[in-house]
Order: sequence, then structure tokens, then C-alpha cells
Amino acid sequence: MANVFILNLCLVLVVSGVQSCFITNSLYVPVPRLIHPGLLITKVNVAGCDTRSHLTLSDSSFTIKDNGEIVALTAVSVATSGRTFSVWAQDNSGLQSEMEVHLFRSTVRETEHKGKGKGVLVRTKREWGHPPFNILENLPGPYPKNIEQIVSDSEINHKVYYTLSGPGVDSHPGNVFSLDRYSGMLTVHRAVDREEFPRFNLTANVYDRLTNNPTDRTLAIIIIIDDVNDNAPTFKDRLEFTVLEQSKAGAEVGKVNATDRDDPTTKHVVIKYTLLDGADWFRIDPSTGVIKTVTNTLDRETQDKYLVKIQIKDNEGAANGLANTGTATIIVGDINDNPPTFSKASYETSVKENESEKLLLRIPVQDKDLINTPNWISKFVITQGNENGNFRMATDPKTNEGLLYVAKALNHEQAKNVKLQIMAKNEVDLTGTNAQWQSVPVTVSVIDMDEGPEFTAPTIRFKVKENTPLDTVIGRYTAVDPETKSSDGIKYYKVTDPASWINVDRNTGELKVAGEIDRESDFVQDGIYNITMKAVDASTKTGTGTVIIEVEDVNDNKPKVPSELVMCENPGGLSSVTFVAEDEDNSPLSSPFTFALPDNHDGKWSLTRFNDTAATLSQLKEIPTGIHEVDVMVTDLQGSGDLQTVKVRICQCRDGVCLAKASSVSLGPLGILALLLPLALLLLLLLLLIFFCATKREKLELDDGGGSGGILLKSNTEAPGEEVDSSLITIPTMGIEQGVKGNTLKTGWMGTKSTSTIGGHGAHENGTYKGITTADTKEYSSAQYDYQYGTQQFNGGNLRGSYVDFDNRYFAQDSALLHTWQTHGRYLQQKLAFMGTEDDGRYADDGTRVYGFEGQGSVAGSIGCCSDYGDTDDLGFLNTLGPKFKSLADACKKS
Repeated sequence: MANVFILNLCLVLVVSGVQSCFITNSLYVPVPRLIHPGLLITKVNVAGCDTRSHLTLSDSSFTIKDNGEIVALTAVSVATSGRTFSVWAQDNSGLQSEMEVHLFRSTVRETEHKGKGKGVLVRTKREWGHPPFNILENLPGPYPKNIEQIVSDSEINHKVYYTLSGPGVDSHPGNVFSLDRYSGMLTVHRAVDREEFPRFNLTANVYDRLTNNPTDRTLAIIIIIDDVNDNAPTFKDRLEFTVLEQSKAGAEVGKVNATDRDDPTTKHVVIKYTLLDGADWFRIDPSTGVIKTVTNTLDRETQDKYLVKIQIKDNEGAANGLANTGTATIIVGDINDNPPTFSKASYETSVKENESEKLLLRIPVQDKDLINTPNWISKFVITQGNENGNFRMATDPKTNEGLLYVAKALNHEQAKNVKLQIMAKNEVDLTGTNAQWQSVPVTVSVIDMDEGPEFTAPTIRFKVKENTPLDTVIGRYTAVDPETKSSDGIKYYKVTDPASWINVDRNTGELKVAGEIDRESDFVQDGIYNITMKAVDASTKTGTGTVIIEVEDVNDNKPKVPSELVMCENPGGLSSVTFVAEDEDNSPLSSPFTFALPDNHDGKWSLTRFNDTAATLSQLKEIPTGIHEVDVMVTDLQGSGDLQTVKVRICQCRDGVCLAKASSVSLGPLGILALLLPLALLLLLLLLLIFFCATKREKLELDDGGGSGGILLKSNTEAPGEEVDSSLITIPTMGIEQGVKGNTLKTGWMGTKSTSTIGGHGAHENGTYKGITTADTKEYSSAQYDYQYGTQQFNGGNLRGSYVDFDNRYFAQDSALLHTWQTHGRYLQQKLAFMGTEDDGRYADDGTRVYGFEGQGSVAGSIGCCSDYGDTDDLGFLNTLGPKFKSLADACKKS
């Protein structure tokens, strides 16, 4: 039968016995939708099974015969999803093997086989379709092996040929499968490793041989590689574990992790863990691999490491399972269950008296715990005999020995022997043991040495009041020889006496006052003043001691108040200020203080007590800003004090600090007049200098030409020069259309120097007129002109009617303009001629010398005799008169 043939391709007997009856775990058998009773389903080849094996089925609708035939006992309907049952082979020892049989529906034509009168499944035609094929991995040869024939229904009407593609055919891994072009037989050509290729998805197509056109749909072919237990389990991690000694039974040591490459859905990966040795101390869970202790007697000091062999076996540890072994290292961790012990029952050593910081003894110990751990490192403690702190213990980090040092010098006369008790401990407490820390006795002998004298006490105290009279005896500090207990022959000296307050009698050790003792001195700290003394015997050996002088306070200091206070001005109200008094004495010779004003005070102030050391000074009436002196009486608790004068500065201030103008005071009319007087004198001096520069030394009669140009005009301006009515400046009339350009009135004064205006306002620089002030105080600036008359040139003024045009700027002229102009010209010519006859030549030099041009913006300005006064109309100097003048200006504004 065809189905029997297909199954026989997949079943190969490899070994005998129950465990090797079934070479595959599962079979797929096509069956009709309805299976009739007595229908032979398939036949399982059991030739390799032990004859004692018993074959059974898990599905009671079927039965299996001894020769492996599976027959339906009842009518069975197979669902679309199929039907599955197991075949079991079990021998007399109870070992069994299992194989799953999967029934799936196949579209076939059922016919009645008329031979033996028995219904059989006959395949006459198959549709183009197939469930997955199963082949065994690493299937033994020979090769090639046929898997199954694939047939398309289109063969009925066409001559067809088949193609196959996919991994295992025309892509990696190639040449594993092939499909016969004309018969449709699917063939495998070599063994396949499931762990590398667990499944193949192939594609089959059918074509007409003549037209090469597809005759049926594409068929997906799935080939599943069934697993064979061909991989032994392996260990995943290093087999190293640690467990503390004396752990309780059942304490977890660690977990063994293993893996298997076989199919994870089969028993081939079910691992069983087994300890092959070490069962007296450990056990392992067969399914999880967790190792635990079975005893609480693990002792690191006895055995610190165990090597345990572990087996891992797949297939649940069955006899035919594959196994692997490994050796696990289990380290026993240390606990502090062993105290350090001494190698001797007692120790002895010696030390010279007066020696210190010297190693006296090394004390070795033994500790069984793990070396260089806190369980092993020792600490030593002196539990007895070190009440005075003469000794100290340390630990040698390399040898773990105890080191006994003398820390403070010993005295043979006080103790010839010192008995110590030394305990050895660890850095951590003991655990898991009933043992206790051990101690050892140590005897230290003090060797007598010839010592220097010793004072009766290392330190001595004396109370001395400050200001004690000189040569007052405050006490005596003496020493004795330790051996003779006598003070004979001992001399006394000062080693330190910072303020030189004390004298020491060299023979008796008597202390006298040598200087004025002041408790408030910087040499006194918290009322204590120290001096150091030295005692020297006949053999020049010395001893030192300290004298502590407690300086008692006396009321030698009176309370003091600040010499100056700042009181912030309070506009519209009265101000106050709080101050603190200080007394260098201590209580009860200082605070609380008493504050008061003298009986004859002026009534402008009041003084109230703020606290024990402070008081508030307040205004009783409005007081002007400035500095005021206030008498204040301050006394301490004992009534000691003086009348003191405090300067109170009243000012405008911010955050208690006077502002820049806060030092100003209010001035009356006389004060303002006194400040204005120097300014008036300064202005008068300037006017006199101008007058001297502009006036000749001797009288000179000048002909004014009979005109009105010589009329003196009253001027109210304080600027340099004279205020001249413009009506007096007469320009010769040339007619309405005739200009004066080109007409020059020449004199002996020519040049381009800058001068101060004579007879009118303004300054002329390079032909540029800076300004003209007329009678109506109207100013014309920057009028350009080019004329020379006397000291200047005029060129460009055109006479139009009664007006002269200076660069399109006009001013009115009277009818005598020309006459006045000519008169001024003659006057200036005569005056210049006279100045040239001066004896010293000063004015002539100033008038006729031509100076080099000094450049624009020269800080020197003109150097003429009168040039220093040409700018006195500039009032900018008022900004530089200083803060006093500003204060005066502010006062004037307020008044």
C-alpha cells in the first residue's frame, strides 16, 4: 500500500531494544474523512523492538498488532484539524518509548477492494497539495532517498513537468533536495543537521510541456527536520561557587546552568543534574541544578575548598541520554570563628625612666582565620595598668604582631614596675563560636636614671590682682632632687615671661611682681598669664615647671563712649542716635552702665538708657546741621565714671553715612555775604587788570574830529570790553549801489592776530565775526566779513539805504554813521602812534608784533597783554569753586 511505503521511508531501525524501537518521534498519515472499522491505517515497523516489548495505543478507537499494524476498531470521523494519538513500546523492566501518529484528511477516491472482501485505502488520484513532510536529521545513507511523489491533477489534461526552488535546492544549502522533472518524485540527497536547518520552505510549480504555461497553482512544500538526540548538554557558566563555613544545612551554594542544542520541544533537552561525588557535604536538585549544603560542619580552617564532579544528562537522564561532566570548585568562605591567640603565657620588658615614644615589646599572635582579612587582622588593647596613659599599642601590618610603646615618660621613684594586661582582638566580632578574646600579662620594669630636679608640681597657680605694687611676693615655686628628696643646691630661672611681670629668686624660687600687671593686656588670655620656670641642680640637670597666674580684675577702667556720633537729619521731625559704651573691666566692675546729662545742659538734648551698655541721645528741639558737642556722664556698676564730650554730626545721610553735602551748615545773611565778598573782590580785580591793559600811562590829547564818536556810553555788562551803541558806528556812505569793497583804511596795525574787541563786543579771527551785541541785546553770530579798518578789514558790507549788509545780516544805522566811522579811525591811528613811543616798548610790542598762528583749538589761547581777560564773560569758573561755594549756593537758593 502507498501509505505503508511512505512510512517505511521514514522508519529505519538503528538499534535493538525498547529504547530504539522508534527512530522518529512522530508520523503523519493521510486518511479519509471517515475511517471504517477494520481499516488498516498504517503499519509500524517493529522489527527492531525487543520481543518482550508490549505495544499499546493511547487512542482506544484503534489497536496495534504485534507486527506493527494499526487498525481502526470503530468508525472514526477525522476532523479538518486532524487526529493525533501515541504508540507506546514497553518492556518488562518498565522502560518505554513513545511515538506520535498524526492523522490528517486527504482527498482521495475510496473504492472497495474486491479480493479478500476487506476494505482498504486505495489512492487513485491526488490533488495538488500536501501537508508538511518530515524527515529525520542526519538520516543514514545510502543516498539519494525518495521522500514522496508530488502529482498535480492537471496531468489528466496536460503533459506536464515540475520545478522546485528554495533553500536546499537552488540556494544555501544547495543540492539537498530535488524534484524529478516528469515524475514529481521529491528526493533528499544528503543528511541534514536539524540544529543548523530545522525547516525548509520550498516552492513547486507545474507547467505544460508544450507551451511552458503553468497548469496549476504554485504549491508550497514544507519539509520539517525531526530531531535526533545527537547533542549532549553543555555547561553555560564557570563552575565556581562560594559558601560560608558553618552554614546551615540546606544553605544554597549556587546553581549549575546547562544548555542543549536539540529541539527545545522534545525531551532531548530535558537535563538531569547529578553529583558524582561530594554527597557528604552537598546535594544538587536533579531538575534545577541548584547545589545546597547537607551539613553545617563545613570548616574553612579544616578544608577551604571542595572539588565536586557534576554530570548533566539529557533525555531526562534516561539510559540512552547524552551526558557531560564537569568539576565544580566550591570555596568555603571564612567567618571570624577563631580569636587570635598568644604564643606565650606572659611577657616581660623594661624601660628607662624619662624615655618616651620608644618600642618596648613585640607580641606575636596566631589566628586561624583567612589571612589579611578583618577576621585575621589583630587589634591590641591595654585593659589594665595604663591608667596614666604611659603606654600605647599598635599593630604591625605585615606580621600582625602587637607593638608596645612607652608614650609618656615613667618615673622610677614613683613606680619601679608596671603590670599591664593586653587583649588581642580582631577588626570584626567573633561569630559561630563560643570562644572569647584572650589577654596576656606584661610586666614593664622602670630602670632608675640620674634625673634632674623636679618641681613640687608640674604646674602651680597663684591669684594676683592687677596693678599689684612692685616687689610684692606672690608665692614660691621650688623643686627637689628625685633621688635625695632635697632642694639643696638647686637654682631657679625664668624660661618664659612674655611681659616681664615676675622676678624669680634664684636661690629660693620666690616670685615677686616686677612690672605693672594689667588684666586687659594682650599677654593675658581669659584672665590667665603663664610663665615657665627651670630648676638646675649641681650636675646641671634641669627640670621645668609652669606657673599659672590668675590675674584678678580691679576697677581700673572707666566706661568710654564714642568720640563722634552721626545723627541722620530728619526733615520735619527730631532725630536720635543710639551709642554703646565700653569698659575693659569685667562684671561686676563694668556694666550695667548709668547714662545721664550734666545738670547744666542746654536743654536741647535728652539721654535715655537703651540697655545695660547702650543709650539713646535724642533732640528736644530742632538743631541745625553740623557738628555739636554734647557732654555725657557714664558710670559703671560701681559708680566709677567721667563726664565725656561727644561730637554729634548732624547731616543728611544714607545707611548711617553722611552724604557728600552732609557736612554743610545753615548760614545766615552775614554768612552768605561773607562768602560773596571774595567773589566781588575777584571781579573787581579783573576789571582793574582790564583797565590797566586798555589805558595808557600818560595823558594824550587826541583829536576826536569833532564828531560824536567819542561819546562815552554807559554799560551795565560785566563782560570784557565796553557796550557801544551801534548807532555810533558810522560807515562812510558810498551810495545805494556803490559798495565799500576795495576801500581800505590802513593804519600801522596790520595782521591776522586775534584781539579783544576795542570799543565794542566780539572777537575777530581770520575774518570771521563771532558776534555783535547791539543796544537792544540782539545777537548776530558768525557774520562773515572781509574788511580792514584800524585793526580790521572790511570787505563785503554793501550800503543799501541806511543799512549795512554783513553776509545777509542787517542792523540799522543813523544819519551820522559815516562821520562817526571816520572819527574812530583817526582816533585809533593817533593812539597807536603814541603807544609806539612808550619807553619800555611793552604796548608797542604788543600792538605791532605779529605772532604766529597757534592753530585751531589751542589750549594756550592768545598771548596778548589783555587776552587773559577777554574771556571773563565766561562764568564757567563758578563750577570749579569747590564744595563750600556749592553749599553757599544751595543756602542762597533755600533762602
